Amino acid sequence: MQDPIGIPACFSSVEKQTDDPATVMRSGQSVFMYVYRTKIADQCRLITITWCKNLLLHGLSVAVAGPDGESQYTCKVELKPWYFWRKHGSKRFVVDDKPVDIFWDLKAAKFNGETEPSSEYYVAVVCNEEVVLLLGDLKKDAYRKTGCRPALVDPILVSKKEHIFGKKKFSTKVKFYEKGRFHDISIECKNRSNSNGNGNGNGSSCSGVDPEMEIRIDGHLVIHVKHLQWKFRGNESIHVNKLRVEVYWDVHDWLFSPGLRHALFIFKPLMSSSSTSPTTSSLPLSSLTSIQTPLTSQPGSSDAEDQGVNAGGSSEFCLFLYAWKVE
Repeated sequence: MQDPIGIPACFSSVEKQTDDPATVMRSGQSVFMYVYRTKIADQCRLITITWCKNLLLHGLSVAVAGPDGESQYTCKVELKPWYFWRKHGSKRFVVDDKPVDIFWDLKAAKFNGETEPSSEYYVAVVCNEEVVLLLGDLKKDAYRKTGCRPALVDPILVSKKEHIFGKKKFSTKVKFYEKGRFHDISIECKNRSNSNGNGNGNGSSCSGVDPEMEIRIDGHLVIHVKHLQWKFRGNESIHVNKLRVEVYWDVHDWLFSPGLRHALFIFKPLMSSSSTSPTTSSLPLSSLTSIQTPLTSQPGSSDAEDQGVNAGGSSEFCLFLYAWKVE
């Protein structure tokens, strides 16, 4: 599997970025990347919020995509625990001749040992005297500090990329919609004894062990893949609180590549009566890394609305989960 990862170098020069998976392997860093779409400098742009953490450092970066979608304007904050660092402050850069200000307050942020804070913080992006993106629960403090009003256009969470490490079991939490509740996702790779004892040299040993995979959401088994050596890539539709979610997986490197390798899982929420064109479930895994097709809502789907579907019934969110298997 040759999927580009794109890990911002949170702990090095702001200008340096890397797509090399070896960076993740060497540092063992946990990475959470959130991509939002909103209006900045009179254009619709992507903002990437990245939280990084390894044994030595902890960092936050905010990147605004340029008009070509590639060049970026970046602000970096390093959280250094052993000496003074600016736990609150602001930085400015210019996008198309218009100033963009990043405000943050992490003085009392509660991380609870995690990579990203859970409460008592804010991170705000301001342009044209509007708060175009606001993260955290200290919203009143953020508006007071910036002196700006909320933007007329709400930002849309497009995707989340997460890197996790484990031996057999991998766990995370996700909201399939911005206003939805958190769901617990766990992925477990097991070895099942084959009574025939016939090894085939393709992911199963000569002792007759067949790998299999289980995916659970909120403790409920939703996907069970047997004979994983033959089904290392695939997709399946599941339902979470009556919400349809398409799940894609590619675990080829877990089975057939030596050393530390990652598997890729994609969770894409859809509407129950998906009338999209083309059908998302028929798309290959590689195309999901760039898919941003709005999805049409099902009439009268109140459950989906409770999950936070916008008035048009569209959802553009994807969870990209990179699971690094440590032997």
